[in-house]
Amino acid sequence: MGFEFQILDKLQTIHTPLLDRFMVAITKLGDAGIVWIILTVILLLIPKTRKSGVYMAVALIADLIICNVILKPIVARIRPYSINQTVQLLVTPLKDYSFPSGHTAASFASVSALYFAGRKRMAAGALIVSVLIAFSRMYLYVHYPTDVLGGLIIGLLCGWIADMIIQKVMEKRSRKSR
Repeated sequence: MGFEFQILDKLQTIHTPLLDRFMVAITKLGDAGIVWIILTVILLLIPKTRKSGVYMAVALIADLIICNVILKPIVARIRPYSINQTVQLLVTPLKDYSFPSGHTAASFASVSALYFAGRKRMAAGALIVSVLIAFSRMYLYVHYPTDVLGGLIIGLLCGWIADMIIQKVMEKRSRKSR
């Protein structure tokens, strides 16, 4: 864990008032997955993009179960600011555990869901936002680098899970309609 604190502490040296405000705003996009939930709802409401919305919904549900219901309580990793209490937090301390980063997992679940749904341009835009959200979690000292990496991997896995589930459902429907 020493190398992780070295990374987090190094990030503390790049703080500026403008960057602080930007990172707080970026991280808030990921609070409770709100930006991704809103995008999912919008996509579900538009007939032309409904399939992409279904992909995102399934990926985000998988993410919620894997991260918040299964992994966070099992791993029970305390947050970095609970260990290094000298850091001035720019966000309200969180009550849940650190591993994996839920903000990062939801973000990358959305990116990969959009990619698997065939929305590559939208996925590219979501990727930019996701990378910023993931970085903000370390910048703000609320996650270790391995929390963010774990969230990224789990998020990508959730998009793939969504693709597998949707493909199976579509195959089953196709067989029934014959």
